[in-house]
Amino acid sequence: MIDITKRHIDFIKYQWIGFVVLTVILSTFAGFYFYRGGFNYGIDFTGGTQVILRFEKPIESNQLRDLLISQDWRGMSVSEFDKHDFRVRIQEVSVETVGLGEKIKDLAEKGFPGNNVTLLQSEHVSASIGHSLIWNAIYAMLLAILLMMIYIFARFTFSFAVGAVVSLIHDAFAIGAFFLLFNREVSVDVVAAVLLVLGYSMNDTIVIFSRIREQFKHAGQASDTELVNRAINTTLKRTLLTSFATLLVVSSVLILGGEALRNLALALFVGIFVGTYSSIFIASPVMLLLRGHGKKEIGQSSAHSV
Repeated sequence: MIDITKRHIDFIKYQWIGFVVLTVILSTFAGFYFYRGGFNYGIDFTGGTQVILRFEKPIESNQLRDLLISQDWRGMSVSEFDKHDFRVRIQEVSVETVGLGEKIKDLAEKGFPGNNVTLLQSEHVSASIGHSLIWNAIYAMLLAILLMMIYIFARFTFSFAVGAVVSLIHDAFAIGAFFLLFNREVSVDVVAAVLLVLGYSMNDTIVIFSRIREQFKHAGQASDTELVNRAINTTLKRTLLTSFATLLVVSSVLILGGEALRNLALALFVGIFVGTYSSIFIASPVMLLLRGHGKKEIGQSSAHSV
């Protein structure tokens, strides 16, 4: 029999890399979550007012930020779309939202004499709505993971389902750890990106699992470890090309999309990157461990395990 591990990459041999990375991600998530007291939620979740201003003459974002800081507004943040358009978010809600927007506009015009300012948008979200959005986001992610687990269990077996779920949990926590580490703002867009990443990662995992199942059905005298390695190697080119092409699109949004799409693109970029290797170094090794560490007796049929 030809030893495939000499012709292809022995991924299972390096499965410890995935488990080490998973441990680091969970530790980073837990550590920074308690250190920062939770995520840096946007006004979608905390409630507040969002105002978009357009300046006739270009200014720097730190100039506008310093001007607004002098007014002692709570939870104030300034995002720059370009040198003319800025988004101001304040954890303050006015009954007359447009009035609060006009107040910020007037302050900007006084702070930058001779620079006409246009109020493009002014909206608010109440704290109660923001609180409900947080729980809805949590329910959405849990429901997505549950449905995917049911699908995998129905199509494959328990060991495959657990491997896929551990991989999905890894991907979600990796994005969360990134946003906690760099204190990036978490909005509804980021939650949507996480759900998209879970679906992308699951699709990649299913492709690999389908090839593994085919290998198990025609095992011959090969061990489970050899069969999993063979399946991963045969799908590796497709996995890398798909991920590379997707990352190119996300990178263009990250670079050219401006501040409005920055956190969305970051979540997608990190998620696609970690989702690519988690299907190989986490989902498959976990599945293999649950099957019995890949030690199948020579000549034993593997059809019953599929």
